[in-house]
Amino acid sequence: MSVLGTNVVTQVALIVKDIEATKQKYAEFLGVEAPPTVTGGDYAVTGTTYKGAPAPKAGCKLAFFNVGGNLMLELIEPNGEQSTWQDFLDEKGEGLHHIAFNIKNTDEKIAAMEKFGAPLVQRGKYGDASGEYTYFDATKDLKCYIELLENF
Repeated sequence: MSVLGTNVVTQVALIVKDIEATKQKYAEFLGVEAPPTVTGGDYAVTGTTYKGAPAPKAGCKLAFFNVGGNLMLELIEPNGEQSTWQDFLDEKGEGLHHIAFNIKNTDEKIAAMEKFGAPLVQRGKYGDASGEYTYFDATKDLKCYIELLENF
């Protein structure tokens, strides 16, 4: 059995410097309309933590393309404050940040990921409070971050 109990990728995400320009190029490339740009949400809702500490200023702009079936392409433009997104942009530049999986029982999956050798680095609720996300640093072995998404 897999570490997460699933092997279905639901999202691939890129960190970008300019979400508006990048989403227009993806829309042109994919032959679709550009999706709206949304924010990651307010800290009062998200309760974002980064490396175990509250991260009230961590934020980003997001755009989501449906690229077939249940797979989404996510573009993320960090807001300049410390977060997994901003650190990635500062250290590596633009590019593939994470692949995501929909899961149940987040706390159980956190333990499984840490046992696998991928520590939790960021956690928070969706901007609309309809679920939560967790990011794990799996760059050593899997060459990218892993995000777990649990819808409430």
